[in-house]
Parts: sequence; structure tokens; C-alpha cells
Amino acid sequence: MRGHYAVLVLAAVFGLAGCAETTLFNHAAKSVIRGGEPGQAGAGKGGIYKVGNPYQINGVWYYPKEDPNYDETGIGSWYGEQFHGKQTANGEIFDMNEVTAAHPTLPMPSLVRVTNLENGRSIVVRMNDRGPYANNRIIDLSRRSAQLLGYERQGTAKVRVQYIGPAPLGGEAAPTMVASRGTGGDERPAAAPRGGVSAEALPPPPGAKGRSAEVAKPAEGQPSPMQILAAQRPQGSTAAAPAEAATDLKQQKVEVGPARGGQIYVQVGAFTLHENAHKLAAQMSLIGPANVSSTFVNKQEFFRVRLGPFNQVAAADQALQQVISNGQTNARIVVE
Repeated sequence: MRGHYAVLVLAAVFGLAGCAETTLFNHAAKSVIRGGEPGQAGAGKGGIYKVGNPYQINGVWYYPKEDPNYDETGIGSWYGEQFHGKQTANGEIFDMNEVTAAHPTLPMPSLVRVTNLENGRSIVVRMNDRGPYANNRIIDLSRRSAQLLGYERQGTAKVRVQYIGPAPLGGEAAPTMVASRGTGGDERPAAAPRGGVSAEALPPPPGAKGRSAEVAKPAEGQPSPMQILAAQRPQGSTAAAPAEAATDLKQQKVEVGPARGGQIYVQVGAFTLHENAHKLAAQMSLIGPANVSSTFVNKQEFFRVRLGPFNQVAAADQALQQVISNGQTNARIVVE
């Protein structure tokens, strides 16, 4: 119960708004989910294969699962010194100078490709931690990863995250499935509610269909994801990677493609009934310009309610908090 109480206290802090409070909440919530004490193993060692049970942070339920078709766009952030040398959610040791990341729901450890849509840079990272939870960010990169993608200094970026496959465990031939512990130590989390949810599943971003298989099988003569991941690691021991490392890419396996940019929206919900979507859009118009657009998923039409587009991440964050304060806790930031 202490873990749940801590989350409630953190939620109150989060409600104060502001960048500092948001960062504090994100890091503190990560601490609650992790649990345990720091170990001595290095990155990729001492960890276990872990999917985990549903859990709740700041009134939002997260459902960890294996999702081989995961391909999402959104806002990425990064974390560093606050957790350097501490245990990750699957028992590895976080090193801010390694190419790793945290994700709310994907199994750990996994290999994922992260693309900075603002400059076209793309890298493969080892996902071995849980987070982020601030403003519906979709991934939290290590400092080194953020440097390689070119957004360490600005703090956030519009990114695309694609699941490649499970990452090998240190010293183990095959992963072993384990159940995660609850946020209060050995206590299992309460069953997650599944009724009364107005939002419905949406399709992946344009061009996402079939991309998981495409990424998982590199072209002949091209380096594999694991080779790319190894090449991205800084040479030497635990010396901190310099801030200017992101500009020296001669020895780094960082792919650079065309920058797509993309518009930032706050997606409030998606409905199969046009009338329900327009009712919600009318309510959201008090916050900002709301629109209803349609899309098809398996030949089923859905009507999406969105605010935006926004030119700045900060403006989208502010609108998102207003939407959540109005009871739409399933709202999220999307990039298209």
C-alpha cells in the first residue's frame, strides 16, 4: 500500500504543473514502479525477461504486453543522472552512457528502433526500464541515446518507436517469463478496470503496416540491430559521454533519413458513433480548436476527436493537462 500512497502523493505534486514538477513526478513515479535496491551488475546483466501486470500511475492504467506490431509516434524524452547506477524495472543497472530506454508497456529487455522525426536520425536501443509517465510521453531515452538522436539539449522531440524483438539477456541463452511484483513490494496490483472506457483502439501511423517485420530483417550486407546497438556504445568504461558527442557521428551507427516533422495533436478519444464524437468535440472546444476526423481499422470506421495541431510540445502539454482535468484520462499526445 505504501507504493500506491506514494503515487497518490506524486499525483498531487504533478497537478502543480510546470516543467520542474513534471520532471520530478516522472522520476519519482519511475522509482515506485522499479522498487528494489541498486545492484552491481552492468547493463544487460543481472536482468530478467519481464512483461509485468497492469499498473496505475496518476489515474492512468498501463497494460504491459508483448506487441510485435508496436509502431507508434509521439513525444520522446530522456533521463540521466537521477538514476545512473540504479536498478531498472527488470533488474539491470541503468547506465546513462549506454544506448538504452524506458517504455510504459513493452516487454523488457527489448530492442526498439527510435527515429527522431525532426532530423531523420534513427538508432536501435535496448529497452530495459519502465517510464515515462509525464504528459503521455511514449519513450524515455538514456542520455547517450538522446545525444545520438540530437535532442539532449532541447529535452524532447517528435519520435517514432518501432518494436524489433526481444533483446538477449546477459549470460542466458533464452529468456524466462516472470510475473512482475506490485508497486507495494510483493503485493500484486489490483485488477485493472476494463469497463466504461470511451476511447477505442486506433490504427498505427501512416506507413506503419508491416514495418515490424521490415525492421527485424535487415537487408543483405547491412548490420543487424545488435551490431548497430554495440557500435552505438561509447568506447571506454564508465566515463560520461560528452555533450557534444551527438555531433561527432563518424564512428556511430546512426542512420540519417529525411526528416518528416509531423503535426502534434492531443487525441481525446475515438468512437464508432459519429454523434458521440461530435458531442465530445463540442465539450473540448472550450479548451481549444477541436476537430473530428475519420479513419478505418479493419474496415471499421472510427471518429477521432483531436485538439490542435500545435507547433510546440509545451502548448500540447498544457492542452493535454486541461483535457485530463476535464475527466478525459485516456487522452494522449500523437504526432502525424
